[in-house]
Amino acid sequence: MDVPTLWRAALLQLVAVALLSIALAIALPHTFFEDWGWIAGPAAWMLCASFTARVLRLPPALLGAALAGLPSILAVALGAHWLGAALAVALFALWCARLREQDGATGRA
Repeated sequence: MDVPTLWRAALLQLVAVALLSIALAIALPHTFFEDWGWIAGPAAWMLCASFTARVLRLPPALLGAALAGLPSILAVALGAHWLGAALAVALFALWCARLREQDGATGRA
């Protein structure tokens, strides 16, 4: 596992998710998220994961993003949405670190 990639991926994904969440919360009414949050949240997560992988010059990491996001479903069901997001960020960072090691990529962001 490439530890520097782990930390870069975690920080980048965390910031990307936070900034996009804030922008969407400002731009859209709360009722939008009540009606469409089930698709808007995962779509925003995948967009941020694509951004993170691209900035870190990793291969596409959408499968890792999808798998990392699965535990957050339980967190949302339990009313701990942001705890689920934090767990998903950690799992996605682990995926990215593994990708870097498997890919043998030497160029770091």
